[in-house]
Amino acid sequence: MIESKDALIQSSRPLAGTVDGVKTGTPLNKIVTLWLLVLTIALASSIVTIAVVNTKSFGPERTVARYLGALKDGNGAKALGLLNAKVPGANAAALDGEALALSQKALQNLSIADAVAAPNNTESVTVNYTVEGTALSTDFILQQGPKHWLFFDSWEMVPSTLPVIPATVANANQASINGAPANMPDGRNSFAVFYPGSYELEYRSELFAAPPITRTVSGPKQTVPAVALATGPTSDLLSQVDGTIRKYLDACAKQAVLLPTGCPMSAETANRVLSPVTWTIVEYPSTTISPYGGKWIMAPLSVKAKVSYKQQDLFTGLISEFKKTSEFGFSAKLSISGSTVGVTPVVTYDAGPS
Repeated sequence: MIESKDALIQSSRPLAGTVDGVKTGTPLNKIVTLWLLVLTIALASSIVTIAVVNTKSFGPERTVARYLGALKDGNGAKALGLLNAKVPGANAAALDGEALALSQKALQNLSIADAVAAPNNTESVTVNYTVEGTALSTDFILQQGPKHWLFFDSWEMVPSTLPVIPATVANANQASINGAPANMPDGRNSFAVFYPGSYELEYRSELFAAPPITRTVSGPKQTVPAVALATGPTSDLLSQVDGTIRKYLDACAKQAVLLPTGCPMSAETANRVLSPVTWTIVEYPSTTISPYGGKWIMAPLSVKAKVSYKQQDLFTGLISEFKKTSEFGFSAKLSISGSTVGVTPVVTYDAGPS
């Protein structure tokens, strides 16, 4: 049977729900809607991902963490760049290397808190830690910098100036901070330091030393108490001086006379001496060396000695053994050249034995 012309035209038209006559079973508007939904979900996921990455990897806390890492590594140049701080006119011995890394050893239980809003569109990040059991904290103020790759933030420290630790040392022109040697012109200097950190200052040489003093620095505006290094003699120096004094007194004791030449001991008698005079050191002096007027002086010395001999009374003719222990005072001058120590006893005879 032959179809009519109208029927053929009707049968050649695309069926509903088809594209270019290809039957899909899904209307075109549903496909568009589905793709829009997929794009929306993908866009939302990207936004969430960017936000998470931005917070975790590019937030102000990350800048603070990088700064603390530079301190721990002893990388002063990197730390200074991240802190965005000015270096004052002070000694820089503790701003790099092992001295800087050691400043972080005493910081325990360190944690970085989440950033909080601060005035002038800045963010504040608090670092909490303990030093020898004492809880401390340091606040860092950061401002937003230029974007990275159009989407990610950057945060920079608000500019500041590094704090300083003023220090003095008695009768010395050198000291050390966290093990790093430093000059001390006229016994004085100031040390620029990063924060937070713990810094130990001391002086030590073969003959003289000062006990270490530690200062913990928590922030740029902290007024750090001055360090006064109290220098004193080392055990080696005292041993040398004591040995010299003992040899001197032992030599005095060997003189079998009532008045040993150049010695503090002396004895007098109105009787006839019938035997050699014998001196015995009963107690050697203790040595004290102190700084005074840019020099080192010894405190007055005192030796306890016993004299004994056989005597005859000129009036009665009685012969007896004489023994007496007395205390005799004297002084000594100290001269030091490098590691060489000189001791010169000084004796006066204004007063007799006590």
